[in-house]
Order: sequence, then C-alpha cells, then structure tokens
Amino acid sequence: MDERFLVTGSGGCIGAWVVAQLVGEGVGVVCFDASDDDHRLALLLDDEQRAGLPVVRGDITDAGQVERALDAHGITHVIHLAALQVPFCRADPSLGARVNVVGTVHVLDAVARRADRMGPLVYASSVAAYDALEEGGETAASMDGSPGTLYGVFKRANEGSARVYAAERGLASVGLRPHTVYGPGRDQGLTSAPTTAMLAAAAGSGFHVPFGGRCQMQYAPDVAAAFVAAARAPAEGAQVRDVGGAAVGMDEVVAAIEAAAPEVVGRVTVEPVELPFPAEGADAVVPPDTTSLADGVADTVARFRDLLARGLVTPP
Repeated sequence: MDERFLVTGSGGCIGAWVVAQLVGEGVGVVCFDASDDDHRLALLLDDEQRAGLPVVRGDITDAGQVERALDAHGITHVIHLAALQVPFCRADPSLGARVNVVGTVHVLDAVARRADRMGPLVYASSVAAYDALEEGGETAASMDGSPGTLYGVFKRANEGSARVYAAERGLASVGLRPHTVYGPGRDQGLTSAPTTAMLAAAAGSGFHVPFGGRCQMQYAPDVAAAFVAAARAPAEGAQVRDVGGAAVGMDEVVAAIEAAAPEVVGRVTVEPVELPFPAEGADAVVPPDTTSLADGVADTVARFRDLLARGLVTPP
C-alpha cells in the first residue's frame, strides 16, 4: 500500500521536521494545522517544496474536520503532534484541555473507525506525564502520583485514552515521550530555552537559560525520525515509550554551545532551577539514530547562522 501520512500540528517543531523527512523521502504527506503560520516549515523546506504540500487548515477540536481529512486524502498513517504546550495550558486551561485531550480523543476515534486501512496511530506524549519531582527528594521517573503541570496531566490522560481505545476498539497506538527537544524550529514551550541560547550564540550574543539540572537533550530531526519509524513499525495494543538519549547537565549544553560559537564563551548562563519532571524517562526507550550533543549543537548553530543571514530567523 502506498504510504500517505497526515501530520497534525505540522507547523510545530517536531511536526515540521517530520514533514521535512517525509518530503525528502518523496512520501505523500498532508499537513494538518489550525494556524497558517508556516515559519518553521520555511526553515527546513524551500518555497517550491512548501508549495507542493497539501495543507488542511483544520482544528482537531472539530471531530468532523479530522475525519474528512483522513478520507479526502486517503491517509494510511497518522502522526498526531497537535497540542498546546506548558505555558499555553497554564494561561488557558480549558483551551488546553480541549486541544490536548478532546482533540486527541477525536484523532483516536477517527483512526479507530478506519483501522482496516491505517497503520498504528502515533502520538506525542511527553516526559511531563511523569510525576512531579519531590523537592529535594526523589528524581526518578514514576507514575505513582501526579504530574507537575496541566500539560503533563493532559498528556497522561491521552495515554489512558489510548489504552481504553486499544482494549475496547482494538486500536493499535504508540505514544512517544520526548524530553528536551532542540534544534531549528524549537521556539516555544518550557524547554525551548537551550535552543534559544543556540540562536543567540549564532548571532554572537549571550543568553540566560532559566533552568539547570540534567535532562535528555534530543535533536529535533532524531525525534522526528523516531515518530516516523514508529508509524511504520507493526504495533499491537497501546504502547508508550520514552524517546532515548543520555541525560546531560545544562553545563554540558553550555560547553557545547561555546565550542560551536567561541565568541560567546562566558556569556551563556544557567539558572540553578530544576525542571519539574525527571531528568530521564523510565520505560523502554526508542533508540533512534541519535546525534551526539556536540554534533547536534554545532549543526544547530551552523543552521542558525545560515538562517540569520537569510533573514528567516531573528536574534532573541
């Protein structure tokens, strides 16, 4: 069967990288996004490539729009990435719930109705779905308590919804939990600050990262490749996996930035505040072809220098 992907949240960071990978492979891909802002896609695809992309200007809180998109384009694989991130869920919790939870139920339901012609549904969960860290206490990933953000609560709800759809409707799904994704296009969300520091460094400026501690730094194209690979692999039930990668200290991230942009040595600083979720996940990891931190940061800074020169990004 010919592949034809629908990528919800195609204008987001991971979404843009997923679309770019599929376009590069010559695979059919349809963009589904509520916004007409394609500035992240413009960082990765040229004008001709973007002009050839089928785009559905759709809202996942409208179940009918999701279903019509699947049928009109003969979709065989769905990668569901549309979501509001931590700051937006905090600012408007009811909207966050409608988009992140109700919208995901719409996608689950639409794919379940067409399971005979669809691959497994692959959707983005998050390391934020794990329990909030105890202050000064346990830092290991666990699911015994509650997440520390509404965003995390919503993501955990989606994992539960997927389990029920597997049990009651036989829907195969794979939820992937990224940690701290970085690279061109990562310009919003709680953990976007390291990428902003890389953009600042490419422009010759310093930057203060508002958190420290340890986290799994995951290069955006690697994460996108993990989502595409999961969509193509056989799956049963409702699987949830962490995206892999070694946890590193924010001081190591700063060192990698300074190695890529020596002119900012000593000007990238870190706030000694821990993120409200574990430094790394606990479940079986997805082992994508991972880019080393040094290579990923160097590539990001080099890409930002080129994008700055072409006027496609601006210094923070």
